[in-house]
Amino acid sequence: MEKLWLKSYEPGVPEFINPDQYTSLVALATECFAKFKDKTCYTNMGASLSYQQIDEKSQAFAGFLQQTCRLAKGERVAIMMPNVMQYPVALFGILRAGMTVVNVNPLYTPRELRLVLQDSGAKCIVVLANFAHVLEQALEGSDIQHVVVTELGDLLGCVKGPLINFVVKHVKKMVPAWNIPHAYAFKETIDQKHQKVFQPATITGEDIAFLQYTGGTTGGAKGAVLTHRNMVSNVLQAYTWIESFLHHDIKGGIITALPLYHIFSLTANCLVFLRVGIPNILITNPRDIPGFIKELNRQPFAIMTGVNTLFNALLHNEDFAKVDFSKFIFTLGGGMAVQRAVAERWKQVTGVPLIEAYGLTETCPAVSINPMNLPEFNGSIGLPLSSTNIKIVDDNNKEVFLGTPGELCVQGPQVMRGYWNQPGKTAEVLDSDGWLHTGDVATIDEQGFLRLVDRKKDIIIVSGFNVYPNEIEDVIAAIKGVKEVAVIGVKNEEHGEIVKAFVVKSDPALTTEQVIKECRKDLTGYKVPREIEFRTELPKTNVGKVLRRELREEEEKKHK
Repeated sequence: MEKLWLKSYEPGVPEFINPDQYTSLVALATECFAKFKDKTCYTNMGASLSYQQIDEKSQAFAGFLQQTCRLAKGERVAIMMPNVMQYPVALFGILRAGMTVVNVNPLYTPRELRLVLQDSGAKCIVVLANFAHVLEQALEGSDIQHVVVTELGDLLGCVKGPLINFVVKHVKKMVPAWNIPHAYAFKETIDQKHQKVFQPATITGEDIAFLQYTGGTTGGAKGAVLTHRNMVSNVLQAYTWIESFLHHDIKGGIITALPLYHIFSLTANCLVFLRVGIPNILITNPRDIPGFIKELNRQPFAIMTGVNTLFNALLHNEDFAKVDFSKFIFTLGGGMAVQRAVAERWKQVTGVPLIEAYGLTETCPAVSINPMNLPEFNGSIGLPLSSTNIKIVDDNNKEVFLGTPGELCVQGPQVMRGYWNQPGKTAEVLDSDGWLHTGDVATIDEQGFLRLVDRKKDIIIVSGFNVYPNEIEDVIAAIKGVKEVAVIGVKNEEHGEIVKAFVVKSDPALTTEQVIKECRKDLTGYKVPREIEFRTELPKTNVGKVLRRELREEEEKKHK
């Protein structure tokens, strides 16, 4: 496909980036640590660490892995914690030791955790004490030889830290009992004695930086192999995109509410903004919306990233509108489709447009972003980034015409090497020419803007017609009295499938009849939901993405 999107690039955005500008993420990070050494790098619960402190503590942790644990270059080390300052210390320490980071969701069950530990072959894990009881149940059958346990307040200062640890453990009872013999305390792993024995590893772009586990484009947990070159490429692609916008005199940090173990937050917040020299304001529990809003009032912020459900939850709290948005310059939405009703309300309340981006774990994650000077939400997932090729194909892998829906395929230096130890699964999504078949249905217009239609596996077929849940969800989300919505197809003898909507109300008086009446105004007959089910909440992933799959499974069980 001719690169239609280049004509829509903002001035200064190049057609290509140099993926070999840095030999590794470590080279990139080391440059930033020196350049901004006196600036604040991370803040959490009112405490902060400078770039120099992250530099020193991560060197110490790397020395601990090398000399105390005797782990070799390339070994896998897992991190299992929410957004606390210990996360970036461990992250950069693992990378500096030449080892591979295995990010683990701390909300995993013992079964889920065991599968990731066994598949990755991780030899060491760093875990928050709150989740150590889960790890204890998952260790059998894994290769884990070393466990490092940290407590919530470990890097929050010598007064506040111990107090928070006491309250969390003894007052709030948030740390279930655990027993892991010979576990190390995180604070001892970052002692200066370990920094002195640290030996910088020789790392190339082809070394593996992350095994990033994902449900993948075809289901089933798989570890996406992301090399240093993959990750450096995506950091540079995203940074180049936003660089012209950063002429602003930024007077605040970036709100990091999505967990850093998620690829969106990892790249967009932790790595891209390391190069900008502004603090990551870590939100440990973004589900606590009142607590989240208190953090927004604690210090100035200029940038926020998030997913549609997070923005929606904030907008539904009346205190959010009272927050000081005077330093706020942009919002980046990804991870799932941003709904127009949410984006328009966001602009109305904050004064800042919601810029939508698109990516996948398999692409580190960014594939496309909207122009930063976009005045209003446009319903697009933006333009392909520098050095990124895209094509849209039909079921026979033939390119389709402009404006015609088809599967989005991506080629570029950010595309993963493959799935860890799963050549068969890799071959299902990655062809011999390096094209990643995303499983997402999209269109492209004559200006090069991509629009996400839906996931291939989520398409509903009503009497032979393709129905896209995103479209219906957009319509229902705009109805007064609707807080959240998810749409799936359910089996039907007459039509094959019919549309069913699951709705969370913000107005208790809302009725099924009202929802269907509003849908009929904007949707053709076969797209209008035949069934509406009101719920108090919807099933979601750890980052707030609505799980249509769980809803489908529930319906299938009902009809068996």
